[in-house]
Amino acid sequence: MSRKYFGTDGVRGRVGVAPITPQFVMHLGYAAGKVLAGDRLKNGKRAGVLIGKDTRISGYMLESALEAGLIAAGIDVYLAGPIPTPAVAYLTRALRLQAGVVISASHNPFEDNGIKFFSGAGTKLPDDVELAIEAELDEAMHSNASDALGKAKRIDDASGRYIEFCKSTFPNEMNLRGLKVVVDSAHGAAYLVARNVFHELGAEVISIGAEPDGKNINAGFGATKPQNLQKAVVDNQADLGIALDGDGDRLIMADAAGKLYDGDQLIYIIARHRKAQGTLKGGVAGTLMTNFAFELAMRQMEIPFLRAKVGDRYVMELLLENGWQLGGENSGHIICLDKHTTGDGLVSALQVLHALRAQGFTLAQAAADLVMFPQVLINVRVARKIDFAGDADVRAAVAAAETELSGKGRVLLRPSGTEPLLRVMVEGEDAAQVQRLAENIAAAVRQAAD
Repeated sequence: MSRKYFGTDGVRGRVGVAPITPQFVMHLGYAAGKVLAGDRLKNGKRAGVLIGKDTRISGYMLESALEAGLIAAGIDVYLAGPIPTPAVAYLTRALRLQAGVVISASHNPFEDNGIKFFSGAGTKLPDDVELAIEAELDEAMHSNASDALGKAKRIDDASGRYIEFCKSTFPNEMNLRGLKVVVDSAHGAAYLVARNVFHELGAEVISIGAEPDGKNINAGFGATKPQNLQKAVVDNQADLGIALDGDGDRLIMADAAGKLYDGDQLIYIIARHRKAQGTLKGGVAGTLMTNFAFELAMRQMEIPFLRAKVGDRYVMELLLENGWQLGGENSGHIICLDKHTTGDGLVSALQVLHALRAQGFTLAQAAADLVMFPQVLINVRVARKIDFAGDADVRAAVAAAETELSGKGRVLLRPSGTEPLLRVMVEGEDAAQVQRLAENIAAAVRQAAD
């Protein structure tokens, strides 16, 4: 079935423009309450849903709308305030609630916002549940009678609970004393908790991107804008830097020289350490965009590796299908299922730090053996849908590139899910060769699209 509202990560858009309006979000809360806690409500039992949000100014409005819709459906609402997305997943499970809701548009600018849901088990909703919520949205919204309305309660210790949870994923016998760390919270949801997690484990922490004003989330700071992190690490002579995105589920790190390390490199550090320890369960899941050098490194270490579609929910599906625990995206979404039910920037950073401390490595030393392949991505604008895989000239250009790469590189053609674009990606050992091959394929695509 096609979706009307849910994308790969909840419902998202520009605030004030459908569907991110107070009217729709109230209806969404009502519909989600009916679907996620329907059986419990039918049996006359109380049902509870946790709401957390990032620091966008629109969060106040959308929180109130969601709260009203859920209460109208007879759901008790627990308000956690500004808190990272993975904290909502944890608290929903810890408090034995029926669902958790996050108000956030992740790394997007403050003008955007979104609504995403977690199940009572702290996992993202499967497709069939999201489709059931969409079906409920087609029905008129009503309100329960006064004696069957839900109530609202604020969780005053939400941040403290989550800080303790994050610390529990780091070995008890280990600490971060003697380590100077720059932590960039992107003026986002982790601004209250990120610094404290590392400080309480013993690190000296320089905190940046931790002064939200409702409009500066992700603006010049965080995992998608790491320049300030790099500068702060060098200026403060820190050992490393940690950057999260606006909702705290994405991680990028920098070494003492300010060099950046993406999700592929950080997963490599965790995987290699766990392989050496004998604690790596099964293999590692990446995506279609995972660097080919990572795949080769896994092969050399005899670690099974599989690629999912782009999106952390698809990485999660692949992990669960295979009974594995570690995976993620080069964008910095890292999933460690032995530590949490969802991707978590802070928990992932602690797994990297565990590997560094256990092996006595700096970040640069731990990643040195993984030499990333040059990767060229060309977005070709296409006015109409074409079966590019079936076009003779495009097929010939791809085949020629794959022959020239001779197993030491990769070609990927991927249509954009949101724009009229075909993404042409080529990677290999030689940057000039990769650029030339990508341009050849892009030219064939343009000719086929004319």
